[in-house]
Amino acid sequence: MIASTAVALSSFKGIASREEETIMNAPKTRKPIVLSTWRFGLEANEAAWEILKKGGRSLDAVEAGVKVPEGDPTERSVGYGGRPDRDGRVTLDACIMDEMSNIGAVGCLEHIKHPISVARAVMEKTPHVMLVGDGALQFALAQGFPKENILVPDSEREWKEWLKTSEYKPIANIENHDTIGMIALDAAGNLSGACTTSGMAFKMHGRLGDSPIIGAGLYVDNEIGAATATGHGEEVIRISGCHLVVELMRHGRSPQKACEEAVLRVVKLMKNRNKDLKDIQVGFIALNKKGEYGSYCVQSGFNYAVYDSTGNRLIDPDYYLKP
Repeated sequence: MIASTAVALSSFKGIASREEETIMNAPKTRKPIVLSTWRFGLEANEAAWEILKKGGRSLDAVEAGVKVPEGDPTERSVGYGGRPDRDGRVTLDACIMDEMSNIGAVGCLEHIKHPISVARAVMEKTPHVMLVGDGALQFALAQGFPKENILVPDSEREWKEWLKTSEYKPIANIENHDTIGMIALDAAGNLSGACTTSGMAFKMHGRLGDSPIIGAGLYVDNEIGAATATGHGEEVIRISGCHLVVELMRHGRSPQKACEEAVLRVVKLMKNRNKDLKDIQVGFIALNKKGEYGSYCVQSGFNYAVYDSTGNRLIDPDYYLKP
């Protein structure tokens, strides 16, 4: 397939094959560019691109981008509308990181629709890098964030149905694709990232996954690149996943190869513990300073969105667990 055809297929909401992505991902500096996880990343990318195309800062872009699914009451894995824990409480986690290694995070935050903005406020207005639980809520309220009921009727109905059995077996690619992660390179050549989630459906109250943890669910090194993760957070934490991906890029791996090696690390540890890979999903997306990007995951079902000068598109990455 010639390059012009591949570019034509990259229009908004198009789906690019891996072969077409190889053409579009040729080794040249590409900026600005933004990547985000899952199908809702398309709409999130649109909001981020509005900032990036005007020469805006990548930090502002990733915050604006992930706020789109955070504010969507029909989205069951992020923000407002997220599925509750086993006690019926919606608890949200988020982190953000800029090109100067400034970081902020919140964990187990209730009653606030946009935890990513609270995480940014932690980064910019406190001497700390993470606030959790009641302390995070108190801080958010003091900063003027409105207290809201974020348990929507559909999520409450799902929880009440779950209570009939109280069986905790999250479904891969559905109940444990609990994140939107976004990474961006702006026109000035600076990287930032954001990650936000309502966590696994019907989790134990107080559970944190990888999403609010810098180095696990998100990592940015402005000299090298950025990565974010989605899926079963416990497995991502176990390998400090996104820090690992960025360090692999530092040692010469392409974004694609770095994601592949990180997933293989997850696979190895799962096998060592006699765990069934079919029960989990873990996926990484990565972006380097040249605007090159890549992704890999444990099993099929994960996808990610890319927006650059050729348009906005959804991509199905390669995966480990083949039939």
